[in-house]
Amino acid sequence: MIPVNLVFSPDWWNRRRGISFEEPFYLDLETRIANDLLMRRTLHDLFGIGAPDPKPCPVIGSRHIAGGFVIPALLGVHIRFTPGQAAWPVPANLDRDSILRLRAPDVARTWPMNLLLAQMDTLESSYGYVAGDLNTGGVFNSAMEVRGNDLFCDLKEDPELTDHLFAVVAETIVNVSRCLRRRTGTTSIAVNRSILSADPSIHLTSNCSVSMISPKLYETRILPYDLLLARDLPPFGIHHCGGNLQKYAEQYNRMDLRFLDVGFGSDPARCGRLFPSAFLNLRMSPVHLLEHSENQVYTEVQDALKACGRTANVGVCCINMDGMTPDGNVHAMLRAVSDFDAEAGRVEHPPAP
Repeated sequence: MIPVNLVFSPDWWNRRRGISFEEPFYLDLETRIANDLLMRRTLHDLFGIGAPDPKPCPVIGSRHIAGGFVIPALLGVHIRFTPGQAAWPVPANLDRDSILRLRAPDVARTWPMNLLLAQMDTLESSYGYVAGDLNTGGVFNSAMEVRGNDLFCDLKEDPELTDHLFAVVAETIVNVSRCLRRRTGTTSIAVNRSILSADPSIHLTSNCSVSMISPKLYETRILPYDLLLARDLPPFGIHHCGGNLQKYAEQYNRMDLRFLDVGFGSDPARCGRLFPSAFLNLRMSPVHLLEHSENQVYTEVQDALKACGRTANVGVCCINMDGMTPDGNVHAMLRAVSDFDAEAGRVEHPPAP
C-alpha cells in the first residue's frame, strides 16, 4: 500500500477542534498529550487514518503539525506563540560581531530543552517510555532565523560569517538530535510523519530555504554542513518542499539519502530517475486542496504517481492544509492513492488463467 499522510495547519485545528497553539500546546506536558489524543481521534473519525480508539501517548513533541522552533530558541531567537498559528521564530537579525561570538549552547541547560528533558524524565517514570521527537529544522532555515535576510548577501560576500554560523547551527542540531534519539529512538517524526512509512530512525533535515538559491551556491556554502549532518545522524533524508528538487540532484546525491520530500512543482518523473534508491514522498499542494475541485485533486494525485513511475518506495502527503480546506478534497486525495494502488495490483498481479 502506498502510504498517505495528512498534516493540517494550526488554523485548521483551531477552527475544527478549538485547539490553541499558544505555548502550552508545545511545552505543557498534560496539554500536549491531551491534544495529541484529540488530533489522532479526529484524523480517524474524519479520514479513517490511525486507530479508532487511541490511547494517551507520552509524546514529547506534536506529530500533527509542521514547523519547528527549538533550534532557533536555543540560539536565542524569540518565539511568538498565537492561538491559530504554529510557533513562529521572530528573526533575531544579529549583526556580524554577534554572529561571530555565537556558540552552540549547552542544550541540557538551555530553554526549552531543559524543560523538555525534565518532562521526558516525568513521562518515562509514568509511562515507562517517551515517544516522538522535535522538529530540529535545517542548517540554512535556522541560520536565517538567527541572521535574517542579510544571510542571502552573506552567502556571496562573507564566507567567514556563514561558515561560523552554519557550524554553530549544525552542532546544535546534532546535539539535540542525538539527545532525542537516545530517549525516543527517533529524531524527525515531527518534521514529517511520512518517515514512519520508510524508516522511523531516519533523520530528516529541512531544506525549505535551499530552493531560493542556486544549486552551485548551495554546493559551495551549505552542502558541507549537510554532509556533516548526514555523517553524524545516519540514516539521513532531506525535506525539500521547493518545486525544483531535480535541480539539486547532483549535490544531494553526494549523501546516502534514504528519504526525500518531493516538493509540489518538482518533476516527479525526473526525480524518480535521479533518486532511484531514496523513498520519494510526493507532496501535494495545500493551495490546490483548498481551491480545486475534487476531480482536479484526484487527477493531480494520480498524475504525480504515474509520472513518478513507482508502486513501492513512494508515498503521498499534503502538509499545512488551510482551515477552510473541504473534507471532500482530502477524501479525493486518499481515494486517488487507493485507486492507484488497486490498479497497480491488477497490473502487477493479474489473475491466474
